[in-house]
Amino acid sequence: MAKPPPSTVLIVDGANVVGARPDGWWKDRAGAAQRLHESLMVAAIPHEVVVLVLEGAAKGGVRPGRDAHVRTVHAQGNGDDTIVAETEKAAAQGSRVSVVTADRILMGRVERHGAMIMSPTWLLGELD
Repeated sequence: MAKPPPSTVLIVDGANVVGARPDGWWKDRAGAAQRLHESLMVAAIPHEVVVLVLEGAAKGGVRPGRDAHVRTVHAQGNGDDTIVAETEKAAAQGSRVSVVTADRILMGRVERHGAMIMSPTWLLGELD
């Protein structure tokens, strides 16, 4: 029996994506996270699984867990550390991993695990 091809996983740095659009998100971080989650649920993104990582007050907008193809993860501490851990886990399972962030330090950390970097601008374009 042939092994199925690895899945494609898109890991989204929620804070970085929300912060890329100056629409008043800082007044309601939970609401901004909820709007991002809702957009990810309906967008035709070319990845089988989307992992949305939330930290701080944004966690109040979306419960952790899986909704269809979107899995929301609440960072226990630093969001970047959670993104790296999710990248490591997906790569270890044989998935092709892309990470959406503009954080240069985070980019270097996830690229070490084979992740491809996508910009918040790309993702926002896919969601519009």
